[in-house]
Amino acid sequence: MMLITFLPYTFSLMAAFPGSVLGLTFFCACVIVIGLIQALIVLYGFSHPFLLNDHIQMSENPAYYKHHILKVIMKVPIMCLFAIVFSFIFFQLSYVLLAIVIFLPYISQCFKWIWNKAVGGQVEDTDHVLFYNYLPSEPLSKERVEAFSDGVYAIVATLLILDICEDNVPDPFVVKKEFNGSLLSALLNYGPEYLAYFGSFATVGLLWFTHHSLFLHVTKATRLMGLFNTFSLAFVGGLPLSYQLTNEFPRGSRNELEAVQISCVIIFFAGLFQLAMWIVALFNERETLHPYVRYGGREHAFMLAKLSLYPCVALGTFFFTCVLSRFSAPIFHMMEIGVPFAFLLLRLLVRAALALLRWLFCPARPDVDRIPVEGDDLQLPINDIGT
Repeated sequence: MMLITFLPYTFSLMAAFPGSVLGLTFFCACVIVIGLIQALIVLYGFSHPFLLNDHIQMSENPAYYKHHILKVIMKVPIMCLFAIVFSFIFFQLSYVLLAIVIFLPYISQCFKWIWNKAVGGQVEDTDHVLFYNYLPSEPLSKERVEAFSDGVYAIVATLLILDICEDNVPDPFVVKKEFNGSLLSALLNYGPEYLAYFGSFATVGLLWFTHHSLFLHVTKATRLMGLFNTFSLAFVGGLPLSYQLTNEFPRGSRNELEAVQISCVIIFFAGLFQLAMWIVALFNERETLHPYVRYGGREHAFMLAKLSLYPCVALGTFFFTCVLSRFSAPIFHMMEIGVPFAFLLLRLLVRAALALLRWLFCPARPDVDRIPVEGDDLQLPINDIGT
């Protein structure tokens, strides 16, 4: 964990000194050491079988699992070792190798599938490929995905708070000289910054709310859902940047327009990957979703509307700012402040839209909400706050 907390510092070195290989070398060295420590943990665990999970303990061939897990763990350190070597020859190739590391498991699975389809191959025993197979449907710990996501949202919200506390407190000397000692007049000068802060914080809070609402109805997380969740969190992490950009440039300037559009793109993809998680879950809905949010369930349409709201609004705001470029910042801030009110009215709007569609296209169809759900399906998770 100590080495993992050092990785952001190596990223900063790589960004500040792109022509130097030292930052990249530090990063790769940390990853290699982390991989070796993980390998030692695996070896220690298999030397004390009572530490292993029940499935591996009852397996007839636990050595297979040990070799398979070690092989998965050591792929990344080996790639980083190659990146260090190539950094002294052609350092651009090292960055390509590091980018490949992120998608290496999925690339290898894709090539393996193509090879089996092209020339035929022996299918592994399902007992042997239960763990660390990097298939899209491989289960992940739902609790760990939620805990990691909550941590990211908490850090992003904290960064927003630190930004406004650090950069938007008037200097006493300036207040006395330029505003005749009136603190209120000085604070009014920061009005756009405060508006951007409240809008950005509301965006972070509502993205967390939709994420929380989704996982209340998820019964099992899969690896592909985890990948999309990581992509969504990556864009959520860019929200403090969007807050800074929207206040950095003169009003009505070209730079302000581009900053607002970048912010729209960040919000769009943060919401889109949340929607993608739910769509992936629908492909195996009987295992991954509660019956109420499955296709045809009583909450299906509402969940779709909730997860689609931010991508649609961000996309619409982007195009509005293209047409009304002079008012890009006010339009963007109105979107950020207006979306919370849209969430409050969303359930009523969805019910009205569904009632209208049923009346137009299938008036004889019974109300889906009145169809009873049997057995375990009645065990609905805690209702979303505000729904």
